Amino acid sequence: MPQENGPAALQAIIVMGVSGCGKSSVGEALASRLGLPFIEGDALHPASNVEKMAEGTPLTDEDRWPWLSVIGKRMADALSRGEGIVVSCSALKKIYRDHLRAATGGRLAFVYLEGSRDLLNQRMGARTGHFMPLGLLESQLATLEVPTGEAGVLTVSIDQALGAIVSAALDGLAQQVAPDQG
Repeated sequence: MPQENGPAALQAIIVMGVSGCGKSSVGEALASRLGLPFIEGDALHPASNVEKMAEGTPLTDEDRWPWLSVIGKRMADALSRGEGIVVSCSALKKIYRDHLRAATGGRLAFVYLEGSRDLLNQRMGARTGHFMPLGLLESQLATLEVPTGEAGVLTVSIDQALGAIVSAALDGLAQQVAPDQG
C-alpha cells in the first residue's frame, strides 16, 4: 500500500474509542498508510489490568493512570527522535486525553471511532481471543466522555468498511494539520 507523506506523519496519533470500535485494525492500517510504527495500547496494560478486565471488572482511574503514562512516554520518545507514531488507546475521559496531550507537548491528534451501541455489541460478540468481555462495553460507554468539540479530535463513523474509515481518518488528519490548504 502506498505511504502517505505529509505533516500527519510528524505527530503522534491516537486511535480512540470504546472496546469493539476497531482501534487496533484502524490504527494498524493508518500507521501502514502513513509509514509509521503502530503500538497496540492494550499490550501496554500491566497484567493486573488485563486480569481485571478478563474477569469482567471495569478499570478504575487508579488502574488506568500508570498505563496512560506508559503510552504518553512511548509517544514522547518517538517524537523526541523526530518520528511520528500511531497508538490505539481508549482515552475514554477528557482528563486522560489531556494527560496524553501534555506528554506529547501538544503534538497529538485523536481519531475518535464512533459507532452505535448495537454495532459495537455486534463487533464485540464476533471477536475471539480478546481479553475484554462483551459485558464491559456498558461500563466503557458509561465512562466515555465524547470528545466532540475538543481541539485535535477527528470523529470517524465506524459504520463503513475499514478502508473507508482509514481514508476518512487520513483526509481529516490532513485537514487538521493544514486547514488552509485544499
